[in-house]
Amino acid sequence: MKSLKITAVVNPASANGATAKRWPEIASLIEQEGLSFDTLMTEAPEHATELTRGALQKGCDLVISIGGDGTHNEVMNGFFTPEGPVRPEAQLTFISMGTGSDLIKTLGIPKEPRAAVKHFITAPPREVDVGKLSFMSYRGGQETRYFINIAGLGLDGDTVARVNRTSKALGGFVSFLWGTVVSLALYRNREMAVFVDDKHVFEGAVVITAVANGRYFGGGMCIAPLAEMDDGLFDIVIMHGLSKAKLLMNLSRVYQGTHLDHPNCISLRGRKVVVQTETALLNLDGEQPGLGPVEAEILPLALRLKA
Repeated sequence: MKSLKITAVVNPASANGATAKRWPEIASLIEQEGLSFDTLMTEAPEHATELTRGALQKGCDLVISIGGDGTHNEVMNGFFTPEGPVRPEAQLTFISMGTGSDLIKTLGIPKEPRAAVKHFITAPPREVDVGKLSFMSYRGGQETRYFINIAGLGLDGDTVARVNRTSKALGGFVSFLWGTVVSLALYRNREMAVFVDDKHVFEGAVVITAVANGRYFGGGMCIAPLAEMDDGLFDIVIMHGLSKAKLLMNLSRVYQGTHLDHPNCISLRGRKVVVQTETALLNLDGEQPGLGPVEAEILPLALRLKA
């Protein structure tokens, strides 16, 4: 471990700016483990991807992503180019400082920084799947990005857009619960046609279509309770045809992960997912970069984690 070339990519603006204040403490925790590392601070959206890719091209062996789920997504995207992995043997780990912190729930990484540092020091390397997603970007035209946790279309896209416009000062659970309830009050089900492994599986009015590699999104909702990050398959969850009142009544079941047997929920697995829609907003690992239509494919065991 001490012989590895390590880079910490830090988003100081994450956690409503708290990461900037806590970074000296976190850096000290890593140094106390006898590790030396370079520090790169992000300055703008998508800067983490650029910084990570540059570090890997210079021979970095381990990247520590320090920020929220959006930061982790950007850092993970730095491990890839359209041609493939930048440095396949390099590893990634996470210290989660963001609002939702959903990714670490599936991975079993502690939220508290001291425990998170101890965790990645002792954790054996593991390989996980990555999703590759094509979508309609706000910059115009199609864009391709990678995701490690969940890509969702519908209510979750609206919620993420709303939460990311707020200060998030109330913390992850309350911020996302507030965002969900407000979004629900304004939301209208979106028409979607969903294809899994080239089979037409659903068409109609949809609340959420989640293409899941991990289990949690939205500040603790267990949308895909059966998902495994190394099985080579997406878990696809489609919640459809629910009125606002019925969705609100079942919201606690989504948090608990007991919603899959609801008659208005479809759950299946697959390697490729196409969702045809023109109005549904996209949630990509806690960010809102565009909207449908989307096409996702699984890349089995494409990323090495120290987690």
